[in-house]
Amino acid sequence: MSETEELMALRRRCTRSIQGHGQATAGSMLATIPADTTMDNYGRGGVVADLEAEVCRVLGKQAATFVPSGVMAQQAVLRVHADARNRRTVIFHPMCHLEQHEGQAYQRLHGLIGRPAGQRERLITMEDLTAIAEPPAALLLELPQRDIGGQQPEWGDLTAQVEWARERGAAAHMDGARLWESSAGYGRSPAEISAIFDTVYVSFYKGIGALPGCCVAGPEDVIEQVREWRRRMGGTLYGLWPNAASALTLLAERLPKFGLYLDHARAIAAALSGIPGITVIPDPPQVPMMHLLLPVARDDYTKAVRRLAEDQGIWVSPLYIPTADPAVQRLELSVGDATLTFTPEAVAEIFAGLIGL
Repeated sequence: MSETEELMALRRRCTRSIQGHGQATAGSMLATIPADTTMDNYGRGGVVADLEAEVCRVLGKQAATFVPSGVMAQQAVLRVHADARNRRTVIFHPMCHLEQHEGQAYQRLHGLIGRPAGQRERLITMEDLTAIAEPPAALLLELPQRDIGGQQPEWGDLTAQVEWARERGAAAHMDGARLWESSAGYGRSPAEISAIFDTVYVSFYKGIGALPGCCVAGPEDVIEQVREWRRRMGGTLYGLWPNAASALTLLAERLPKFGLYLDHARAIAAALSGIPGITVIPDPPQVPMMHLLLPVARDDYTKAVRRLAEDQGIWVSPLYIPTADPAVQRLELSVGDATLTFTPEAVAEIFAGLIGL
């Protein structure tokens, strides 16, 4: 058994988790699908149509379509924007999901050209955008920017960046995989944030904690073309209803809680500030997630995670983001229902133990 397999087996034996909504099981996920769910047929009708209508209502958009994968969804909508403008360049942050986690699929499958703007460690600025002369097909903005700790621009900066794209004839597209978290951070509804963008992608398995799947929302003509690309890319399955039903159930249950998650995240960050050597990024958290810099070697951290799981049945992710210093690990902490069961002081005590204090 590999180390990863061993850790996952240990995780399944734990009874509590400080991460997100905690350990999902087949039973708990199946329970999010109501027994009276009306099935769709190749993505049409049934609970899929109900979910799409709810997403339109929540985001204030004309149309929406359910897609089984966020990778597929964003490639499709960016392809539509590029074809409509006869341009290929998409501007995005260097740490955006398209660039970091998709094997350059936007380029290899759709002939799009990625144009990173700005620096990896900070948000895009207007200065970064105005330095670009070539006409873009789209500006993609991720809210919040997950790989730099869940940061997002000031509202005035965000609207100025979107306006910059529009003035150049480009589409403004939001990677809203964590829009629900972003909404809490801005203190604005998802619809108010979505209103400044042409199209929006939202995920259901991340902050909502549902089965995998997402929606793309925007004008009817754009969304109809996204549906065609979904079929071309193999995403129009015979039945999408289990994932859509799970999303509809948990969207209603958890969307009202994101303000509470944000308050708890900030309280945790405040408690962690009292532990020598731990750095919170950003501090205070801007949304219900944060990155932690932990002064501990990788092997020591993994051993401490294993001891905590074995001794107390508490799971903390052993996954970390490499840093330039092997004695420092970078960990992502998302706050959800499971995190709420721990006081901020208890979370701080757990991390103090993990770094040997």
